[in-house]
Amino acid sequence: MKNAAKNLVLSLTFGLLAAGAAPAQTSGHIRYEATQRVDLSQVRIIINGQQIKPGSPDFPTDIPETRSFGLTLSFAGNAAKEERENAGMVIRTVEGGPGGGVPQQMNIPRPIQEATYLDLANRATTTVLTVKQDNAATTYRADAPIPAPANWTLTAQTKKIAGYTCRKATVPYKKETYTVWYTTDLPFSYSPVRDLTPDKGVVLALESEQEQFQATKVDLKPVPEAEVQPSATARKVTPAELKDAREKALADFRQKMMEGGGLRLNRN
Repeated sequence: MKNAAKNLVLSLTFGLLAAGAAPAQTSGHIRYEATQRVDLSQVRIIINGQQIKPGSPDFPTDIPETRSFGLTLSFAGNAAKEERENAGMVIRTVEGGPGGGVPQQMNIPRPIQEATYLDLANRATTTVLTVKQDNAATTYRADAPIPAPANWTLTAQTKKIAGYTCRKATVPYKKETYTVWYTTDLPFSYSPVRDLTPDKGVVLALESEQEQFQATKVDLKPVPEAEVQPSATARKVTPAELKDAREKALADFRQKMMEGGGLRLNRN
């Protein structure tokens, strides 16, 4: 009888400890492959110092209709960071020398670096922009809320993406209907298209006529929380002020490139 009572006390103790234990933090990376239709109105073509607009006879015909890039979400606890690959390069066309020759192209980094951080617990983002000029750099940060989901139509259709069961939803957005696949098997909410973030769940695929994102791998592994936290020393500005700083830096960059020769610049 004494042993039975002792075992009961131990069982109750372990049960209370388990009930009061904090849930394990999840960390890792999600890798997406993305394709977006090129908006020609955002493409800048400079030939001999003159900007060539879409519709002009001199406007190049070899510009691809779409662009592809990779996106990685790193997450740890209640914080995350987005990183886009090949999103900060421009293409400059260098004409052949006096003796002729085939024009060459080379990648030139833009004068800005930009990263997006997410506060997963409070549904907010922080954009950090670093502007490089004259061997000096200025870093800005702007905070913004993640919009609440609206007008989602959920379906009973499911499928596996990157090893996770996802549910299908359709959402009207930007005069289109987006198809969204999201999973609730990860303990936070996220979407590579910010306005299409569900109330609960991680979007692993979405598509429309203009763009698509597809998760190719979810890798749960330790991620240092410092890697997914924005700089504490960045100058805090409003989203409008950050946009102005970005556009001014790019405008100054375009002007310098125009003075240096032919330029094909894709804005991201």
